[in-house]
Amino acid sequence: MEQSYLIMPCRRSQPLDDTGRAILEALATFTEPAGCKEIATKAGLDTRKVMGKLRSLLNHGYVDRPVKGKYVITDKGREAVSK
Repeated sequence: MEQSYLIMPCRRSQPLDDTGRAILEALATFTEPAGCKEIATKAGLDTRKVMGKLRSLLNHGYVDRPVKGKYVITDKGREAVSK
């Protein structure tokens, strides 16, 4: 019996949508690297949503991860939220 599969394209989200901006704005208030839960609380977002979006922000250079599980906003990130 032949099976057919529906191939769905990978959904690529824009790193600087409302969620991305909220994360960057929250990160800008921290003086030390922050974890996903801290960022989510500060931004008023679900932790799982923050975890997923941080990968995109990291890949686009808006945040950095100086230690495992902790994030800081980069100059590029600060510039993006100051506009």
